[in-house]
Amino acid sequence: MSRLNLIPAQEAPLAPEWVTTEWMNHKGTLRLADLRGRVVALHAFQMLCPGCVSHGIPQAQRIATTFPDVAVIGLHTVFEHHAAMTPVSLAAFLHEYRIGFPVGVDAPGPMAGVPTTMASYQMRGTPTLVLIDHRGRVRLHAFGRPDDMAVGAAVATLVEAAHAPAAAQPAAEGGCSPDGCLA
Repeated sequence: MSRLNLIPAQEAPLAPEWVTTEWMNHKGTLRLADLRGRVVALHAFQMLCPGCVSHGIPQAQRIATTFPDVAVIGLHTVFEHHAAMTPVSLAAFLHEYRIGFPVGVDAPGPMAGVPTTMASYQMRGTPTLVLIDHRGRVRLHAFGRPDDMAVGAAVATLVEAAHAPAAAQPAAEGGCSPDGCLA
């Protein structure tokens, strides 16, 4: 098993807001800010990406099943085969694969072929898993096929931290807590 190293909370950047054109499996717009206080597993995929279909999407579904308190969010971020991966095709894909978590359609970006959210998260491709802690900070950014056990351990660590008493958590931006002071 390869270990996934979480970015320390005090070094982790704030997660950028998603820029989407529409949402499926969710009514209205879903913003990252609406999920503050919860751990978020953002799974970026393309429905015609073999690694996404065989590994990434099933892993996201396992996260959703294993960790019901974690907000699993799909991001359909298309950077190739645009004509084949329309919202109508995506809706059929989500139905056929029984994907029930919310899925946003990444907005086209100013750079040719690279969608907006994909660019703001500096994703290398798909599938990409981004774990965001309860304070909205990017704690893990994994491209490809991370090991399920390692992902589970990372998610469990973030969930445990989210449920820890506030006094036991370090201050987000410097300052002191009962455990110590951050610079």
